[in-house]
Amino acid sequence: MSPTSSLASCFAARSLAAASLLALTPSAFAQDAEPSTTTASSEPATVTESAPAPFAWGDFTWMNGQSRQKDFPLQLSSAVVLGLYLDANYAFSLNNPRDNTLTGSASVGRHNEFEINLASIGIDWNYRNVLGRLSLQYGNMVNIVQDLDGTVTRGRSLTAQNLRYIREATLGYHFDVGSGLNVEGGIFMSYIGLESYLLAENWNYTRSLVCDHTPFYFQGVRAQYFPTPNLKIEPWVMNGWQTYGKWNTAPSGGLALRWSPSEALSLFGNFYAGTDTKGVSERVRFHHDHSVLLRYFNAPGAKGLSRLAFSINNHAGFESGGAGLPGASDAYMLGTSIAHRAWFYEDRLSFTVRGEYMTNPTRYLAQYPPPDLASQPGTDLRVWGFTGTFEVMPTDFLGLRLEGVWRRSSVPYFAGRGGTTSEDGFQGGPTEGFTVDSRREQTLLLVAANFRL
Repeated sequence: MSPTSSLASCFAARSLAAASLLALTPSAFAQDAEPSTTTASSEPATVTESAPAPFAWGDFTWMNGQSRQKDFPLQLSSAVVLGLYLDANYAFSLNNPRDNTLTGSASVGRHNEFEINLASIGIDWNYRNVLGRLSLQYGNMVNIVQDLDGTVTRGRSLTAQNLRYIREATLGYHFDVGSGLNVEGGIFMSYIGLESYLLAENWNYTRSLVCDHTPFYFQGVRAQYFPTPNLKIEPWVMNGWQTYGKWNTAPSGGLALRWSPSEALSLFGNFYAGTDTKGVSERVRFHHDHSVLLRYFNAPGAKGLSRLAFSINNHAGFESGGAGLPGASDAYMLGTSIAHRAWFYEDRLSFTVRGEYMTNPTRYLAQYPPPDLASQPGTDLRVWGFTGTFEVMPTDFLGLRLEGVWRRSSVPYFAGRGGTTSEDGFQGGPTEGFTVDSRREQTLLLVAANFRL
């Protein structure tokens, strides 16, 4: 990936309904069963129940980065599920940038404005082992993420405009191997990082720093193998680190692992390797993250404290190779995000606190910084911060949040009062003598609403 057009990131866990639907064996679908040819008998019929689909045997709606839905009113049949999603917010930065542009976040891009951050409609199907998903998207987050793909400038016949409104588009086939094997190709969500591309699925509205610096999506092929209902092994082959095309010739590879020994504990691990520096095929990128999610108190019917859980997401990666370029001892990324969540009043209220830290000295993964970041002296980029989120959840389909985010960086990284666009704050405005105003500290106050059905 070119440092000047570095791309975006995050775990983007699919809804548990869709995951269960795609993992189901044909015997679980009524239309896949053959008509009975047996005659009436005085003996009672023997009924064989299908085993639950992988990860459908428990309630994982409490987890950071997962859908909270427990029922799905838009399930049209046993083979087809529709989905609707809407995310809106109002954010205010105490830096008060005059051009209303925020930097340093892939979750929120505008200051002091009401915005539709993401609207999406999708359909999932599984009929006679044929799997598919198509989700369309619109909103401000599309500008933050999809428009940054520099691989579309390599040659012709590929543009971000053609694909930017597609959130997911996959086609595949289910094999009855073990507890299930799915092979799919297309645009699919990245599992690198813990938190989801869909903000409604995360404990905090703004994603963590480490999550924002990893991919949101991939274009390629993958296989999801479930040896048991508790374990997923998922290898990928894709074009690149959140790209529609390739920076170089070789494809990228990756692997996602999930193990849930119980409903209260889940372990995740993700690995990536690829050549993502523009025109430098010998430069390799490696990235790894792992997560622990533990629910250690559970009384869902309680009027007072009803649940307690925490999540830990750690990242480590580097780039190496290429004449005259920094080696792994300088070009690396390390970071962590630790969040704790408490639910109250039958899980209808919650409060989450998060602490986070990230370092990326050569900035090869720096996401959404001010335009002058590359020209600032020094190479050390370290960012840390704290987030607090209060959420009201009257139903599984609606969440209303109040959030405060404080972050600080070792170099100016966040938009300041003078903004990052021009003297008057508009594109095409006067730039003579204009200097990008970026600061080392940012405090964001947010109000957000998320709807998912």
